[in-house]
Amino acid sequence: MATTFDLADVKRRMQGAINAFKNDLASLRTGRASPNLLDPIQIDAYGAMMPISQVATVNVPEPRLLSVQVWDRGMVAAVEKAIRESDLGLNPQTEGQVIRLRIPEMNEQRRKEMVKVGHKYAEEAKVAVRHVRRDGLDLLKKLEKDSAISEDDGKRHADQVQKATDQFVAEVDTLLAAKEKEIMHV
Repeated sequence: MATTFDLADVKRRMQGAINAFKNDLASLRTGRASPNLLDPIQIDAYGAMMPISQVATVNVPEPRLLSVQVWDRGMVAAVEKAIRESDLGLNPQTEGQVIRLRIPEMNEQRRKEMVKVGHKYAEEAKVAVRHVRRDGLDLLKKLEKDSAISEDDGKRHADQVQKATDQFVAEVDTLLAAKEKEIMHV
């Protein structure tokens, strides 16, 4: 079986790292209500851990309020407990099957902590992109060694992989800068 180099596959894998980074950023608190804020919360439901989106609907009725409509009355306490125990610093108020979450004003120190977390997520995304680059370059070296591609083709493909890497790392920086601005905006 002949192995071939596929730049589109390398770019697709790098895009996967960017998408994961976008999800991580969406879960960061900015001082405004966002349904994505609760995405990292896992609920102990029916003997398994489930994301909140599988047991409730999250809405934003006001800029600083989240409304969580729990579908199963028996799950309300579990959802409330998971929100309370999360590190989001939210205080749930339950009315029947609806849990309301007031989003408190963020102080300067908390904003800076959120920015630090954003930087950590960005670094993880860059590392993931670089891992994909390394895999691509390793494959090219192997194909060159096995005489499956010429040295010139290997260099050309390696340049393409590096360009893609630079492009995706720049996208991570752009996304982080936008999120940082959003977090620090009072």
